[in-house]
Parts: sequence; C-alpha cells; structure tokens
Amino acid sequence: MPKLGVNIDHVATIRQARRTVEPDPVWAASLAELGGADGITIHLREDRRHIQDRDVRVLRDTVQVKLNLEMATAEEIVRIAIQTKPHKVTLVPEKREEVTTEGGLDVIGNRDRIAEVVDRLHETGIEVALFIDPEESQIEVSRELGVSGVELHTGCYADAADEANKVRELLKLTEAGAVAIRAGLLLHLGHGLTYRNVVPVARINGVSELNIGHSIIARAVLVGLEPAVREMKRLIQ
Repeated sequence: MPKLGVNIDHVATIRQARRTVEPDPVWAASLAELGGADGITIHLREDRRHIQDRDVRVLRDTVQVKLNLEMATAEEIVRIAIQTKPHKVTLVPEKREEVTTEGGLDVIGNRDRIAEVVDRLHETGIEVALFIDPEESQIEVSRELGVSGVELHTGCYADAADEANKVRELLKLTEAGAVAIRAGLLLHLGHGLTYRNVVPVARINGVSELNIGHSIIARAVLVGLEPAVREMKRLIQ
C-alpha cells in the first residue's frame, strides 16, 4: 500500500500572491497530517516563488511525519538543506521560466554534480532520492550513486491525450518501476496525479510512495485540506 506525500507548495503560492503571512504552509502541514498524510513535501526553488527559507526551518521543527525537501543542486539550496536537515531530499531539475517541473533529472548528463551533492547530503544523514524520467539508463546511474530511491516522473501519463497513450505511459511506468525495485531502490511516483488518474498508478507493483500537490490543494480550496487529503488517501489505498 503506497504512502501519500502531500506537496503544500501552492498554499505558499497563495500567500506569496499578496506577499502576506497567510495562508501559512505550516498550518497546512498540520491539517494534511490530520487528514492522513504520511509525508509533507515542499520545493524550495531558487526564485522562492512559493516556499520560503523560513518555511523550511519551521516545518522541519513542527512536521511530525517525514519532511521531503525537493530541490535543485544549486549551491545555496544545498547549504540550506544541510543546515536544516530535512528527513529526505529529492533532487529535481529546475528552470526559472517553467511553470512547474517539466521532466526528470538528467542523472547521466549531470552525474558529477549530482554525485557530489548526494555525498554531501549523505554525510549529514539525509536520505536522498532522485526525480527522474521512467528510463532504465537513468535508474541504473541513480543506483550507482547510492541513493535510497527514485521518484518516477508521471507527467506524460497524466497529460496523455487519449486512452491509448495513457495505457502506453502507464506501461512505461510499470516497467521502469520493476527495474528500480530490482535495483534495490525505493519506488516513488509523482507529478500531475489527480483524483481522476491516481488509482492505476497506485496499483503499480512495489510503489512505496506517491507525491501529490496541486490536485489536493485545488480540491482543498473548495472542501478543506483535511478532507481533501483523506479522500486522496482513500483512493490510493
């Protein structure tokens, strides 16, 4: 049965739209936990478009479940992670102009830098995962870097224009997931998952965690965060 990591970035997005103090993502994390979240995920971007440095520090002190910090390999962000020591770091690609993460990390093309960051985080006792596309070559290099797990990018499945493409992308995720598990890696999946498309992904053999943000926060605007999380937890179980 997969665990649910709830990404609360977009609570901070609403706050930053007015440059005010509410809604506070720290409050959101508490409500998500009450709704059954097994983990809280935040992405500290270089441009600080939503989550701020203060949020990372306070959430690290207050979150009772596992805090997963998504981040690029930028030196400033690496130093913040080492100082705050979240339970887990997931390394992701990042471009200033993107609306949201557009694809997986190129572990092969950026192996040296990623290896350096992984080693430094491990020295601090932080668990590390890599957010990658569902490709066997990327999984193999991830294994060689000694990370605990990989999070497969589910965006192509979520954005599939028709049922045939959706089935094709689900098969890619299933096959890549099997490769990751055989390699001894924890299997996480995320990006673009919603209440309408999550069930087939949750049924992939061996998946240990799903990370979902936008869809949960969007529903929470209408029904409240605790019931929105509880409904997603029910679906993936």
